[in-house]
Amino acid sequence: MVDCVVRNWQGESVGQATLDLKVASPENASHIVHRAVVRQLANARQGTACTKTRAEVRGGGRKPWRQKGTGRARAGSIRSPLWRGGGVIFGPKPRDYSQKMNRKERQLALRTAFQSRAEDLIVVEDFADQFSQPKTKDLVSAMTRWGIEPDSKVLLVLSEKQPNIYLSGRNIPRLRMCLSDSLNVYDVLAADTIVTTAAALAKIQEVYGDAT
Repeated sequence: MVDCVVRNWQGESVGQATLDLKVASPENASHIVHRAVVRQLANARQGTACTKTRAEVRGGGRKPWRQKGTGRARAGSIRSPLWRGGGVIFGPKPRDYSQKMNRKERQLALRTAFQSRAEDLIVVEDFADQFSQPKTKDLVSAMTRWGIEPDSKVLLVLSEKQPNIYLSGRNIPRLRMCLSDSLNVYDVLAADTIVTTAAALAKIQEVYGDAT
């Protein structure tokens, strides 16, 4: 169980929130989190890289010169992999890089990763009412008041879609936004600081806390 300080829009402490997730055992935690990260990155690969073999390159059907008597090395095709413009030996072909992982293992890895970032977690009150219209400067100022370094990677977790917040934060460098029910292991681990609203933290506890 982890106790987090809740801050308001001005950066002042106004209460506490609790995060209690079922995590992997210490001896297995790093292994299962690593598997989840590798799976996510592998599944994101398109696998569309493709090169042509000597059989697929256009041309090269005729022997470029006779076998003997020219003084040059024997050659049967101008599309040999040894020639410029020839085929590629053992080049990449379209393939599926996706990996499988059990749903319970994925959820356990996500809970373990999120709870491990408790020291870098900042909980704030819902601030959607502060944006009557998109305003990037206001969001940047609020992040500074919350104690976030200007150049740090930030993951902002919201409980539901907030168009004005999204439009205010989409052009802030090194800021990623996601919903509390759409967390992923890579973003949780890659961020220097995780900012979540109190409602989003409650939803995370509701969605992932009672998992078995």
